[in-house]
Amino acid sequence: MKYLHTMVRVSDIETSLHFYVDVLGLIEIRRTESERGRFTLIFLSAPSDITQSIGQLAPQIELTYNWDPEEYTKGRNFGHLAYQVDNIYKTCQKILKMGSIINRPPR
Repeated sequence: MKYLHTMVRVSDIETSLHFYVDVLGLIEIRRTESERGRFTLIFLSAPSDITQSIGQLAPQIELTYNWDPEEYTKGRNFGHLAYQVDNIYKTCQKILKMGSIINRPPR
């Protein structure tokens, strides 16, 4: 068994990409649009995992956007995403500075 990705449903592609790409620094490696299924899949990778992610040898995040409006309730629907960073405090400062909320900051 091998970990492939975590899927997160999103209701706004641009807002989601702002957070995952601009704030967290992930990179879009693949996008699939299904006219028949009426959805878009966007796969993201950490910068240091790009080479491995393209061959699907490293974990990825899959953002799933359903074209027909759906309301996703707020809550703990998927658990968490785990990434190792060089400095958790600097990373959290950047996230806060860019307008995102950290519900459970490091302590």
